[in-house]
Amino acid sequence: MNKYDDIVVGSGISGLTTALILGMNKRKVLLLEKAPTIGGSLSRFYKKGIPFDTGFHFSGGFSKDTVLSDMLSVLSINDDIQPEFITSPENNRFIFENNKESFMFSPGFNQNMQNMLDYFPDEIKAITTYFSKVKEIREKTTAMNIRSEVEMQKFSDDDFITLKDKLNSLTDNNTLKTLLSAFSMCHGTEPGQISFANHARVSYSIYESIARVKNGGHSFIKALLKKLKKYDVDIRKNTFISSCEDIEKRKVGTFVLNNGDQIKAENCIFTIHPEEILKTFKEENTSKAFSDRVKDFEESFGLFICFLKFSKKGQKPFDPGIITLYPDNDMNKFFDSAFKGDRPLVMVQNSENVKKEKVSVINAFELTYWDEVKQWADTTTGKRNKEYELYKKNKTERICERIITSFPEYKNCIEVIDSASMLTFRDYLNSPYGSAYGIKQKIGQFNLLGRVQYKNTFAAGQSSILPGVLGAMVSGFTICRYLLSKEKYAAFIKKELKE
Repeated sequence: MNKYDDIVVGSGISGLTTALILGMNKRKVLLLEKAPTIGGSLSRFYKKGIPFDTGFHFSGGFSKDTVLSDMLSVLSINDDIQPEFITSPENNRFIFENNKESFMFSPGFNQNMQNMLDYFPDEIKAITTYFSKVKEIREKTTAMNIRSEVEMQKFSDDDFITLKDKLNSLTDNNTLKTLLSAFSMCHGTEPGQISFANHARVSYSIYESIARVKNGGHSFIKALLKKLKKYDVDIRKNTFISSCEDIEKRKVGTFVLNNGDQIKAENCIFTIHPEEILKTFKEENTSKAFSDRVKDFEESFGLFICFLKFSKKGQKPFDPGIITLYPDNDMNKFFDSAFKGDRPLVMVQNSENVKKEKVSVINAFELTYWDEVKQWADTTTGKRNKEYELYKKNKTERICERIITSFPEYKNCIEVIDSASMLTFRDYLNSPYGSAYGIKQKIGQFNLLGRVQYKNTFAAGQSSILPGVLGAMVSGFTICRYLLSKEKYAAFIKKELKE
């Protein structure tokens, strides 16, 4: 029987981060991945020789002296991750399709605020109040400081008011409210359900800077796998825990894998979706309170993505850019799963090296919900019917039509390389519903973080603290801060940051 100090389940960014921190602290670690490849939504795929991103398209927080910078430094991969900043306001744009209004923003927190003030000179109080509150909330969030000791987050009044209500208290201008809630697309929860504080925690780093990463999420995977090898972390693909056995005094004695192997471990950290954790524990062996808690979680929205190649004679390769199309300025209705009509569409533009040539690509993704595809839930990729294929065809054509309407110069220059629905993401990423951000970050909700169900089983991941690369990595640091002694963790951080 194999023995480990720690088992880490899931090889997305949170699992890779957690496994590496534990390995760097001389613990014997086993990393398990259910899929045949490592990386989860960080992974890229190739079609017609062109690399496309699966789930990681851009991130905030790459500025110096930020929590992301600190985490990359601690993991010793900061030199391997090369951000490609969006520097031109033209490439950081929001367009309202109904009236052709366009709003462009310069990089930097203060610059974003100033741009808002320039566009809405009659809304000085609303804008300055919003941005000062966002900054205050982020600075007071202890989880976003990897140097801090283990302590409960102190909640403020802004943790108990929704983003929607906060914005309504500041202004009646619907266009301004839509722009201030724009980064709801980066956490997947509607303004009427997420707290203003959590929206601020996600948005702050994106206001600071937005960047793609050279070679996409693959650069994270490559860098972290290299470090995991250095610290002798065992990695198994196509492998998951099928059951928890020999439970005594609420502690799992043996973790049984799907191939029959039996593993002893001091701790097991799950960085996967809460529903997948519940399946591992088996509902009949869990407390009703834990089972009900997981079942009460709601899924964030999903994405329908078109992977496009852009070719135009004489056109220079795309610089990194993110352009968001809004059908109109009623942000809240787009988050209603029953809404029929166009929803926000994000165009992530960049260029990729293909056979020593630069190829311009667009990842165009539209907000969507499970209700759109649940009629085909019992099917699998490659074995779906004509109705599903027609659904994808119609969605793809409409997305391309919207892009060309806003950018007429793109007509006859776009080639559809592939597309993906929530079902595609479900099947490839082993996510129950293929949602973009796991569970919703609802106001007043206690997510799964830290010890769950048994004394030696723990939860981390993007459904724990905040979604996205930043939030998922922070959850890894948070759980390791808990598992290692306070003194050992503090000494580790100090050493790696060379303080």
